[in-house]
Amino acid sequence: MLNTILENAVGMIVIILVINIIYVTLFTIRMIFTLKGQRYFAATVSIIEVIIYIVGLGLVLDNLGQIHNLIAYAIGYAIGVLVGMKLEEKLALGYITVNVITKEYEPDIPNALRDKGYGVTNWVAYGREGERLMMEILTSRKSEAALYKTVKDLDPHAFIISHETKAFFGGFWVKGVRR
Repeated sequence: MLNTILENAVGMIVIILVINIIYVTLFTIRMIFTLKGQRYFAATVSIIEVIIYIVGLGLVLDNLGQIHNLIAYAIGYAIGVLVGMKLEEKLALGYITVNVITKEYEPDIPNALRDKGYGVTNWVAYGREGERLMMEILTSRKSEAALYKTVKDLDPHAFIISHETKAFFGGFWVKGVRR
C-alpha cells in the first residue's frame, strides 16, 4: 500500500507536504518550549521532530530529480511555519508586562482593572501635554487580548506597550499565579 502511494507522483507530493507541515510545526513548538525554559517538553518534542525530518528529507533526496517533490517540501515548510505560529498563539505560554499611559489622569482606571483581577502598579507621569496616569500590569499571555480590550473600553485613547516577561519574583501577583 505505502509503496503504491510512494510510486504515485501525487501521493508522494501529498506525503512530503504533510510530513514537512508536521515537522516544521513541531520545530516551532520545540523552539517555544526551549525559549520558555520547558526543557523536558522540548527534548521530547525534538525526538519526534527529528524522526519526521529524516523521513521527509530522505523521501526528497531519494527522488531529487523530480522538482515537484522539492516544491512540495518547500510549500510544506511554509505551511508548517504558519501552522506553528497559529499553534503558538493558541498555547500563549508565559507572561507579558503591559505599560499603559492614559490620555487623561483618571484615578479610577487602576481600581477597575484590579476589580477584574489584574495586578496594577500605577503612578503619575508627565507627558508633553501634562499629567498622565502610568500603569504597569503583569498578565498571562492567555489574558492579553482581554486586558487590551478592557483598557480600550476604559480609555479609548490609552497608549499601550507590552513586552514578554522572562521572570518575576515576589509581590501580589505571584501569590495568585501559584494558586
